[in-house]
Amino acid sequence: MQLRAVLFDVDFTLAKPGPDLGPEGYLKLGRKHGLDLDPDSYLQARAAAVAQIERHPELRHDEEMWFAFTELIVRGMGGDAPAARDLAVEMTKLWELSENFDLYDDALPVLGQLRGRGLKLGLVSNGGREIADFVVHHALEVDCAIASRAHGWIKPHESIFRAALELLEVDAGETAMVGDSVEDDIEGAAAVGMRAFLIDREDRYPDQPDRLPDLWSLPALLGLDGAVEE
Repeated sequence: MQLRAVLFDVDFTLAKPGPDLGPEGYLKLGRKHGLDLDPDSYLQARAAAVAQIERHPELRHDEEMWFAFTELIVRGMGGDAPAARDLAVEMTKLWELSENFDLYDDALPVLGQLRGRGLKLGLVSNGGREIADFVVHHALEVDCAIASRAHGWIKPHESIFRAALELLEVDAGETAMVGDSVEDDIEGAAAVGMRAFLIDREDRYPDQPDRLPDLWSLPALLGLDGAVEE
């Protein structure tokens, strides 16, 4: 079936968190809350939090899950104190602000080429931000944008993918999905019949099929002639 649309995850696919959301941001907030956090332990603490956190059993969007996830990071960085919860809530709220994110260099050029080929584009994101504000702030030309907070279910629940397909008025077999999570984006999209591509900017999944080191190679993998200039 002919390709008619491409869906994208947002965080770590099109956009990366700015400095206020990284190790130095935790260090600064830690001082505000009386905690001495170790920025060098951020990556290890975040990976451990990913492994420990439990999603809602029905894959409902759960605000408390994000607070708990961030609190695990804070404690993993040495913030094992009652103030860790307050810091986690404040940091989680910062993730809702579009200005705290920067687009990757390949995002706008590749989206522009796909749109120039007549493809419909959409965003499907887990998280608590107002996705419409994100689209406007970063000048993204997309045909739909769905976030789990408003939709009610998180990826990989099929509902959020099907909602995007309905808004775009395309079938799953006519649509590709691009994201950085094997479970949420790749397996979730494949379960509803979409072809899925893993964006692996940090080379974490060398054996994953249809893996992209960045977005520059996406048009060619989609079978589009011509390359995007980096």
